[in-house]
Amino acid sequence: MKTFMAKPNEVERKWYVVDATDMPLGRLASQVAAILRGKNKAIFTPHVDTGDHVIVINCDKVVLTGKKLTQKVYRTHTHYVGLKETSYKDIMANKPDFAVYRAVKGMLPKNSLGSKMLKKLRVYKGSEHSHQAQNPEVLKLV
Repeated sequence: MKTFMAKPNEVERKWYVVDATDMPLGRLASQVAAILRGKNKAIFTPHVDTGDHVIVINCDKVVLTGKKLTQKVYRTHTHYVGLKETSYKDIMANKPDFAVYRAVKGMLPKNSLGSKMLKKLRVYKGSEHSHQAQNPEVLKLV
């Protein structure tokens, strides 16, 4: 019995739409990252991008449990001494798509393969998206 290794030109990609309404941010991000990696397929190969395209809608309705909304911070470098800190309450009010994008990015591999997987993610604030031509399937996450 031989081990199966998927080849990049043999992978067939699907498009999925995920509604993020009332989902915890971490749970949504981990499940979307698994689909982007291709872990939901039988042909999953760790060194090949076997994942599918994912469209996340209604990301402004994602919830953070506990006190994470006020205590969790996002730090950026300012190119001066010190860091700039922004609470997730401000991020969720101004750029909720950025919060979902960053959460999914943190759960993907930290190499060139991970950046290829991240390019298949589209995140939108509202329920409208511009990918109707790809005939995406609605995916219900638990």
